[in-house]
Amino acid sequence: MSGTELARARVLGELIAASHLMTLEQLPGTVASHADRAGWPHVLIYLADLRQERLCLLVGNLDTGPGGIDAPSELAVEGTVAGRTFQLGKISPASASTTGQWWVPLLDGTERLGVLRVGTPGAQVEPDDDLNRLAGLVALLLESKRGTSDVYSRLVRRRKMKVAAEMEWRLMPPRTFATDRLLISAVMEPAYEVSGDAFEYALAGETMHLSVFDAMGHDTAAGLTANLALAAARVQRCQGADLLQTAEGVGAALTEQFAGSRYATSIMADFNLVTGVLTWTNYGHHPPVVIRGNRTVVHLSCPPAPPLGTGLGVHGTLRSDQLEPGDRLLFYTDGITEARNEEGQEFGLDGLTDFLIRHHSDGLPVPETLRRLIGHHLDYHRGRLNDDATVMILEWHGPTPYEPAQLKALTGLPPTIAADTIVSAWSQQPAGEHNT
Repeated sequence: MSGTELARARVLGELIAASHLMTLEQLPGTVASHADRAGWPHVLIYLADLRQERLCLLVGNLDTGPGGIDAPSELAVEGTVAGRTFQLGKISPASASTTGQWWVPLLDGTERLGVLRVGTPGAQVEPDDDLNRLAGLVALLLESKRGTSDVYSRLVRRRKMKVAAEMEWRLMPPRTFATDRLLISAVMEPAYEVSGDAFEYALAGETMHLSVFDAMGHDTAAGLTANLALAAARVQRCQGADLLQTAEGVGAALTEQFAGSRYATSIMADFNLVTGVLTWTNYGHHPPVVIRGNRTVVHLSCPPAPPLGTGLGVHGTLRSDQLEPGDRLLFYTDGITEARNEEGQEFGLDGLTDFLIRHHSDGLPVPETLRRLIGHHLDYHRGRLNDDATVMILEWHGPTPYEPAQLKALTGLPPTIAADTIVSAWSQQPAGEHNT
């Protein structure tokens, strides 16, 4: 190991040691001072706003000096080099005319947090593996601090958030998640006014649980209904309940709380990552669809039970469908398909699937495709949505793991990720343990 590599390893270790009592406000200056000693000068942290339209500078305890920070406080995601780095997950030179200053994507797992700016024009900084390691560590530190920081919330919000939306976002899992065999990505709008929609996924061994809820109404009570439904489902699953038992538990919790005056439609599903079998049940919700071969839309069907919380005593039905390697499973709420523009035209399910198929052909990472979908959807409806709109996509690679290049293309992971760093969750298990 060279002297430079040793210095960088030492600095990264010192950052980890310093992080235990560090606040988010202390993170920018601490990272910048440590990184400078390893040959990475002038590190700045930019975080994506809630709608992923702007990149906002995290100032914190940066040493601004007499002249202040020589950097904009905000950058647009569209039309900037920094934004392009965020969209595609690729290190980019800050300028075509100079070297030594780079934009580096910040990823917590596969969730996009923002970008780093590293170096100054003419500095001796190379876009090597160590630069991605620095960004990876900064992302982990951000993730460990942002949940307890109002500074983070104020920075990434560009307008006032409704109480129901506050509850929703606090309860949601990350918008993007991947293992060696599948990718999940989701979006939810209107970001600051969402009230009754919720999405959920959780992994237990070889089974991925998926659910979407759409509570009646567009007020704070709708948010309470969605939050109660999601929390009740988590309680049931953690107690070992199957899909129908989980749904019964959610329905009972809603009925007990609201006596039938509030309800939520839902799709609940279990997906086996090894076999590709999707087991699901429908409670008054639009059924999921599958995009196969990036050209064919397969409509799934299951006899729907009444929405959860109605207290009608009608039990749900289980349905099983076999997915094929490369399939994209699509969950959505009616706010994405039934909302009409000023001319009274619905966006529709065909509009949704056509958009996803066309943009998949562009080779964009899935989270970026969904970001653009929401932008297109807002433009289609002149920026005003009268209902919550949620989309969640699961892509299954098949029983064998992705190649690193495939995961990189799907999620925007650093291109330097090696095959031996993607360890199958099942490769270490004795034969037969993951049989259904």
